[in-house]
Amino acid sequence: MLLFPSASARVNELTMSGEGTIDAETAPRARPTLARRFVGAAAVLAAALVLAFLVGFGSFAGHVARLSTPVDPKPADAIIVLTGGSARIDAGVELLSAGKGGRLLISGVNPMAGLEDLRRVTGADAALFDCCVDIDHAALDTIGNAAESAKWLSRNAFDSAIVVTNNYHMPRSLMEIRRAIDGLDLQPYPVVNTNLDRGGWITKPEAVRVLFTEYTKYLASLARGAVAPAMRAVVETEHAAAGAR
Repeated sequence: MLLFPSASARVNELTMSGEGTIDAETAPRARPTLARRFVGAAAVLAAALVLAFLVGFGSFAGHVARLSTPVDPKPADAIIVLTGGSARIDAGVELLSAGKGGRLLISGVNPMAGLEDLRRVTGADAALFDCCVDIDHAALDTIGNAAESAKWLSRNAFDSAIVVTNNYHMPRSLMEIRRAIDGLDLQPYPVVNTNLDRGGWITKPEAVRVLFTEYTKYLASLARGAVAPAMRAVVETEHAAAGAR
């Protein structure tokens, strides 16, 4: 008869009694459960973000589709055309000819094109272009359009302007211009090349592509507007702290 149980006997005893089995069996089982919860939460979050993105896109597309060209816009101090299509420039020149603005800026013009080139393309009166039209060659994108437009508006002390661009481009254009110069009365004049009202954009693949691309740019512009002030505040705080030292 053994006075002391063998190691194997003790293991069997512990196993049968339940002792020593918690760490060996429960812990390995807990780790996969925690991982599954994390994956599940991440999947729910991703699904929520995708849903929010799609709902936002639908709202954005619906808003753009409802934009229409004003029949008789109220006069303003100035007219700004953001280039990207000949119809935009034609619309701006027509507004100027109709006396809806005192001066016209065509922003984002190809460096190879001059004032006379644009006049010939639009067929406008030479005297009108000579007296009342300015062109900007510096802007390369919408942010540049906004910056150059803000400089021009400030230089001429204008308080109001009609902004001419395509309907899908209008929300981001107004946001960028207002970010560049505050306190102005900006009147949108959307140019509509394709009627997208009543959900017609859904059946047009090219329209969906353009709207989707513009929507992602609009979101990026929103994000930049939210991040930039915070980053500026951090930099100013660091400079103030360095000056105090």
